Amino acid sequence: MKEARVALFPGSFDPFTRGHQAIVERALPMFDKLVIAIGINRAKSGWMPVSERLERLQRLYADEPRIEVVTYDTLTMDLAQRHGANYILRGVRSVTDFEYERTIADANRRIAGLETIFLISDADTSHISSSLVRELASFGHDVTNLLP
Repeated sequence: MKEARVALFPGSFDPFTRGHQAIVERALPMFDKLVIAIGINRAKSGWMPVSERLERLQRLYADEPRIEVVTYDTLTMDLAQRHGANYILRGVRSVTDFEYERTIADANRRIAGLETIFLISDADTSHISSSLVRELASFGHDVTNLLP
């Protein structure tokens, strides 16, 4: 029997943007299951409460049985093991993103045997980041076109 292809897509998703959504949509055909994992950093106060991020993502993907949305406050590699994930999914917008992500990917592979799959952002969403959305919103700009 073939082993299920399970990917973990970790992030703070504060907020989950159209760029994140595009990565999920492109990755879903590659995997049997995709776990979107909202990381909880107790040292930071988020822009949007974790419970709201979780609820929004669960609503967004309610009709997709291959997607599970969870929160976590452990090491990503430990969460991956708990969910039977053999891959980490990451979106990359730039060379700077790649360099940062590569170091983490190397550690995850060496320590936990997890492969990281990088998807390059689409040209029409590569400018979108959670921090951009937060900044625009803080100055009263409408950000609805940047969010699912």
